[in-house]
Amino acid sequence: MSALLSAKGLIGLTLVVFVGLVAVLSPLFIPEALSTKIDVTARLMPPSLDHFFGTDQLGRELFYRVLLGASTSLFIAFSAVALSILLGLPLGVLSGYFAGWTDHILMRIVDTLLSFPAILLALAISAVLGPNLRNTIIAIGIAFAPYLARIVRGETLKVCSLPYMEAIRSQGASNARIIWRHVLPNIMPPVIVQATISVAFAILAEAGLSFLGLGTQPPTPSWGLMIQASRDFLDVAPWTAVVPGIAVALTVLGLNMLGDVLRDVLDPTVVFDK
Repeated sequence: MSALLSAKGLIGLTLVVFVGLVAVLSPLFIPEALSTKIDVTARLMPPSLDHFFGTDQLGRELFYRVLLGASTSLFIAFSAVALSILLGLPLGVLSGYFAGWTDHILMRIVDTLLSFPAILLALAISAVLGPNLRNTIIAIGIAFAPYLARIVRGETLKVCSLPYMEAIRSQGASNARIIWRHVLPNIMPPVIVQATISVAFAILAEAGLSFLGLGTQPPTPSWGLMIQASRDFLDVAPWTAVVPGIAVALTVLGLNMLGDVLRDVLDPTVVFDK
């Protein structure tokens, strides 16, 4: 717990909570029409008291678009990570628990997927399925699932090698009961840490896919789409890229810092400095 109260823990937690509140509350208080309202007379206006974050090439307020973009980007990231857990967790548990041919077959599938960089695999899946919000979630979720499956397999093997597991098997406990009551609770800490870090990478992946035109599509506001739309105006209106870029950077930084601290808190082998 002392790690969570450290400077890194407090900064990471503060950033994550702040962005999370923005993502949850913005759609409740900001009408979507404000983020899509076009005003050609106010296009590419710099940040000022009238335009807090400036305006884009269509005169839309970046302030509203960035706030509502947090909701879109975080929804995609958390949904994609949830899908990767749904796919990778049972795959890793089954592979590590049953071992033998089950492990050999499942891990060959995982190794094949791991031979491709996650972002490249997500690009390929998104290109096949088509660019939209749902397919972006599917593409990122499938791309990240093999990494989680590898981690879960390793943790499952570690748990199954413990002496008390033999005693449980000798008592006649079923495989389903052993997995549910003894394996899953013991492997959840590293899964939680990996999920936290994966959300950060999922935000970057969504931004990358949207930047390339294979992610979220207009008029839905997302940080990646804002950065994509700004590339032709960087010399005259750099704020159109800087503002959503800072939002992505701070969110990813907060999640990574929180993930590091959670790893220290949830790992019983870590010795904290007094």
